[in-house]
Amino acid sequence: MKAFELAQLAQQQRESGGSYYEFLNEGTLSMGRYMLPTGGKDPQQPHNEDEVYYILRGQAMIRVGDEDRPVQTGSIVYVAAHVTHFFHSITQDLDILVFFAPGEGTSQA
Repeated sequence: MKAFELAQLAQQQRESGGSYYEFLNEGTLSMGRYMLPTGGKDPQQPHNEDEVYYILRGQAMIRVGDEDRPVQTGSIVYVAAHVTHFFHSITQDLDILVFFAPGEGTSQA
């Protein structure tokens, strides 16, 4: 079994110094924690894997393709592989759990 505590992941992410911290990659699924500050920019590019975002905390907008929608604590957003997407208009620090299937970096597409 692999089990994780959000508080411990936050500490590990702070120590890593990055906005994204992958804590699980089992090939068919990977997970990470993504944090963006109020007013910050989201530099990500489309991925080769399907992705799900679960907003743990914060408030912003997300653009997926040509569609914008607000996200806040409790929002869940699915993004298909290869689709352009990014968070913007971040009005409260974002703390996000990210799920990739298959695991990020494992898809050959």
